[in-house]
Amino acid sequence: MAIDFKKIEQSTELLYEKAISYREHLHQNPELSYEEYNTQKFVSDTLTAIGIENTDIGETGVIALISADHHDKNDTCIALRADLDALPIQEQNKVPYKSKVDGLMHACGHDVHTSILLGAAEIIHENRNELKRPVKLIFQPGEEKNPGGATYVIRDGGLENPKVEKMIALHVFPDLDYGHFGFKEGLYMASCDELHIEVKGLGGHGALPDRTVNPLFMGSEFILKAKEYIDKNTPEDVPSVINFGHFEALGATNVVPESAIIKGTFRTMDEDWRAKAKTELLAIASEISEKYNGNIKLNLSHGYPFLKNDEELTNSIKEMTKRYFGTDHVHELPLRMTSEDFAYYSQLVPVCFLRLGVRNKEKGIVHGLHHPKFDIEPLSIKKGIQIMTSIAFSDEV
Repeated sequence: MAIDFKKIEQSTELLYEKAISYREHLHQNPELSYEEYNTQKFVSDTLTAIGIENTDIGETGVIALISADHHDKNDTCIALRADLDALPIQEQNKVPYKSKVDGLMHACGHDVHTSILLGAAEIIHENRNELKRPVKLIFQPGEEKNPGGATYVIRDGGLENPKVEKMIALHVFPDLDYGHFGFKEGLYMASCDELHIEVKGLGGHGALPDRTVNPLFMGSEFILKAKEYIDKNTPEDVPSVINFGHFEALGATNVVPESAIIKGTFRTMDEDWRAKAKTELLAIASEISEKYNGNIKLNLSHGYPFLKNDEELTNSIKEMTKRYFGTDHVHELPLRMTSEDFAYYSQLVPVCFLRLGVRNKEKGIVHGLHHPKFDIEPLSIKKGIQIMTSIAFSDEV
């Protein structure tokens, strides 16, 4: 490493309170996906104050490059990514930095990711002439919502000029205590497609079934047949999930409604199977429509691909983390059927998506992501800055 870990620890201590202030400001002022205008300005202004030139990307994101004097304009770089957007959740925490925006909350930790990268940016910039290659900082919008802000960054050339050779992101993980890290080489997270289904039947009196086409029966049959197909036909060793979370039909005990709305998700880790399954789901919808003389309109919103961590890159960062934080603080993670738009980058360049422990049971900081009481142990920000800075200066990554 160009600068030793002890120096990184000391630098982190000096700017820790500043990073906490970043996090508390961002947490109080959440913005939804693709609406992160104030967040974008805050990040840009903070980087400018540090002395790092930056520009907008992906409409509401920020991108910057830190180079040493000896770097050539044709050098490749590594990229460190943080995400900016919040969620439509009403915060239930009673803390001084509680969200000031009714109905919005940083319940997925993107405020933490951004604060960590801003902290790391300052240390990297101060020691930039020790970098073996340039470091690109990507503050990305819209991770929580299709089509995914990663697609905007890629579209706008964020992986070019200079070309990104490797890419790293961390994500808070309340399953792990603060000070701990999680890694998974290879396949890690699933693709994610949304199912939006509009069922049209024929409404009427509930006592006269021969004069109605009940959209609830049609929708129920679709749900059961779709699940049966996925359960029976998923290839061996390919994790897959189909599930439904919304079924709305506004009738009554004796009123068959005209229509129903169903919403669900389909997730897997194989692109060929993903395409085949979606084709079959459309066929199931067509068969049921014909059977009932109604209509099931299935809109499959194509979401994020599966996320695959590069094995060599991930292993090198994992081993480095063991040296600096202790082997007992580094954990192997299982596959997850959740999804992340960082997966788009993983289709183009070697990536490592690692997990940062933020749990502190003694303080009651135990709630999961997307929970209205989600919070983090603040000291985890210190660990996040240290690992991201170490990656930037590592000779092994």
